[in-house]
Amino acid sequence: MSRYLLAKPALADLEQILEYIAEDRPSAVRRVGQRFASTFEALAKSPEMGHVREDLTPRPVRFWPLYNYLVVYRPDTKPLQILRVLSGYRDIANILRRS
Repeated sequence: MSRYLLAKPALADLEQILEYIAEDRPSAVRRVGQRFASTFEALAKSPEMGHVREDLTPRPVRFWPLYNYLVVYRPDTKPLQILRVLSGYRDIANILRRS
């Protein structure tokens, strides 16, 4: 049983990220996907290692950077809920406000 669960928006985010990478570097997709999975596992083992970002949301979530992305997750859930995987170039506060 997995120690983390990807919410539907996070799964869609991750699929879009991997599709985008595949356009330019198909050989990197597997490595990047594995890096995301190992990061999710590490967060599940130590959910408090992420950062609170009150400037982005008052919700009880934490953030973890990976490449140019922020993994948004709920540290108080079992299995750990990965809510979103968002590019740091996007308006993260606005996206989280709408979801």
